[in-house]
Amino acid sequence: MGKLVVLKFGEGSFEQGFAVTLEIGEEHERATTEITGKLPSFPEMPLYYSHWQSSYRQIGNRYRLHADKMQVTNVSMIQDCENASHILRARFNTWLRAEEFRPLREKWLERLSSTEEVRVILQTENSQLQLLPWHLWDLLERYPKAEIALSSPSYDRIHKPRTLNQLVNILAIVGNSQGIDTQADQALLQQCTNAEVSFLVEPQRKELTEHLWGKNWDILFFAGHSSSNKNGESGRIYLNKTDSLTIGELKYALRKAIENGLQLAIFNSCDGLGLARELADLQIPQMIVMREPVPDQVAKEFLKYFLEGFAGGESLYQSVRQARERLQGLEDQFPCATWLPMICQNPAQIPPTWDELRSTKTKDIPNLALSTRHRLTTTLLSSLAITALVCGARLLGLLENSEIQTFDLMMRSRPGEELDSRLLIITIDDDDLAIQRQNNESLIGASISEKSLNKLLAKLNQYQPRAIGLDIYRDFKAKQPDLITRLQKTQNLIGVCKGSDGTVNIPGNQPPPEIPTTNLGFSDFIHDRDGAIRRHLLFMNQEATSLCPAPFAFSLQLASLYLHPSGIQPKFTPEGNLQLGKTIFPNLKSRTGGYQNIDANGGQILLNYRSSKQIAEQVKLTQFLSSPINPSAIKDRIVLIGVTAKGDSPDTWPTPYGVPLDEQMPGVLVQAHMVSQILSAVQDGRPLLRVWSLWAEVAWIWGWSLVGGVLAWRKLSFPWLALAVSITSSVLYVVCFGLLISGAWVPFVPSALSLLATVSLMSIYNSTTKVRVASGE
Repeated sequence: MGKLVVLKFGEGSFEQGFAVTLEIGEEHERATTEITGKLPSFPEMPLYYSHWQSSYRQIGNRYRLHADKMQVTNVSMIQDCENASHILRARFNTWLRAEEFRPLREKWLERLSSTEEVRVILQTENSQLQLLPWHLWDLLERYPKAEIALSSPSYDRIHKPRTLNQLVNILAIVGNSQGIDTQADQALLQQCTNAEVSFLVEPQRKELTEHLWGKNWDILFFAGHSSSNKNGESGRIYLNKTDSLTIGELKYALRKAIENGLQLAIFNSCDGLGLARELADLQIPQMIVMREPVPDQVAKEFLKYFLEGFAGGESLYQSVRQARERLQGLEDQFPCATWLPMICQNPAQIPPTWDELRSTKTKDIPNLALSTRHRLTTTLLSSLAITALVCGARLLGLLENSEIQTFDLMMRSRPGEELDSRLLIITIDDDDLAIQRQNNESLIGASISEKSLNKLLAKLNQYQPRAIGLDIYRDFKAKQPDLITRLQKTQNLIGVCKGSDGTVNIPGNQPPPEIPTTNLGFSDFIHDRDGAIRRHLLFMNQEATSLCPAPFAFSLQLASLYLHPSGIQPKFTPEGNLQLGKTIFPNLKSRTGGYQNIDANGGQILLNYRSSKQIAEQVKLTQFLSSPINPSAIKDRIVLIGVTAKGDSPDTWPTPYGVPLDEQMPGVLVQAHMVSQILSAVQDGRPLLRVWSLWAEVAWIWGWSLVGGVLAWRKLSFPWLALAVSITSSVLYVVCFGLLISGAWVPFVPSALSLLATVSLMSIYNSTTKVRVASGE
């Protein structure tokens, strides 16, 4: 539904200024916005118009004026006319940008969208105001679907119900055509679809009067010569070579025609504002006239373009604007041709479309239920089509990057969690490496010397940790006998190795030779396309040539040791999923959530990082070895030993919390998150990250597409629609975020995309399709 804007000019003059009231509202409804302002005095404005008018009329084209007054020679003054038009346009817009008028201008910009169809009605009795080129107002030119019409402040509605004809009844009066070509006008009218045209060629006064009384006319058309008097209060049409009439001399016949349903009068002739003023007193609904003398070629082209649009389904106002603007192609020969056509409107009447002028099976009585069903069907079909397109793009992987980025944003935004008290992390940083070197301890091939490692394991075993995880590669034999014995005899010690990958020629790393095979876990991480770790590999089948024999992840081995006293041991469901106690860890598939066509080999789950600044309590190696220890900080805990140093071959990895090198997470902390995820799921019921089935996700995306259709159904103005879409998208994000916290990764990006696409598509559909739901005229 379009907007109706009314500019009401009160008492005033160009010497004193004008009081102005701006009203804005929806079509068919009362205005919802009203504001008053003022245009300041500008006594020179009529002079600027008179100067342009004088230069325009001196050109002397083949005007549809009275034949005796028509100039047959074309004086070469086109440039003067164009210069005068530029000056008039500039002065006119300067006046409309006056400070006193600014509140109305700002209210207009606030309430109206450039995508809406806008009817603007200028109400004033001042004939000089009516003559000004309002279509050149820079504010109006921002709105490609806006057109302005003139109106008198005094008007009334025709209350007699209109009887619809089966065809659009057009009474075409072809008056005195001396020196002009009215045959073209007749031919254009005869081409109109669903119309019955009756021609009166150079009629007598009585013949015209009889026709006006005798039939229900929808459109009155006049082509020929016409003129207005100097003050623009009245006009005259020239019926034939001898007779001419004013509107007053046809008053009763025209009043009867209007009472019988005459909707539109088109005077495709010169200088029609005087005719319009008199017809307005008879309350005719709509008129189209020419403000100044019109060249014959311009009149023919305008009629062609107007009928093409109006009979083709465009609104009356849009048809006039488009036809007027298309005249620009003639302005090299006929300057200011686009200035000439004008609409005069009775504000109490609503302009009909071409089909609304006649009776049809579907439009005799507007059917609200039919319109609603049609719009509902259109919304459903549009949402289904958009959902199919979005889901298709998703399955092709086109949305994967944006979905992963949104997933990372939500992961970083989760509320904080407490430290995992089951873990203790002993870190080896750059200071620890430096201290070992200062003590002349050999670090060849490792980040911890044999002396420090032996001392560390000895001290840890005093306090009875439940499991010790050595997240440091030692693919060489130890030299110190004490360390060899300790590595062999420490039953709760888990070492690491790295599996090989023949597809990318990665040989892997051997395990520490002293640690039994049953106490080994692989340290392999699953990388996404951006290198980040968002998946947790629990188990896999090692390649035949792999240097690492461990089938289970380092994190799973540590968690299993921790859970063993509780009688919980790893086992597998018939579907091949890992089960610890009552908790099942379902394997990822190649298409899971935002992931499309990933390598899902092995036992993979999504890694639900613990949302805290630190995953667990941490202590530096040097501090641990040199300081007294609280036994409760170690007893029955999992102790992870790993490198956090950034200087020597840093062991850091991209995660949702940071991909750049300086934001990456040390590998030992990633392992800690993985261990914590397993223990928290089994012991605390902390949710694992899961995804919905494919069809559940499709239904979810379709649901939000339907929401977009409902928003567009409301036919809100662009600012309000944008606000509604923003609020709805925010609600969608909050819902998806809340579900992620509870353990469900549901599609946000596809849902938001389908919502926006449906809103856009249905808004375009609404702007091009008129569905009448108001009561009939």
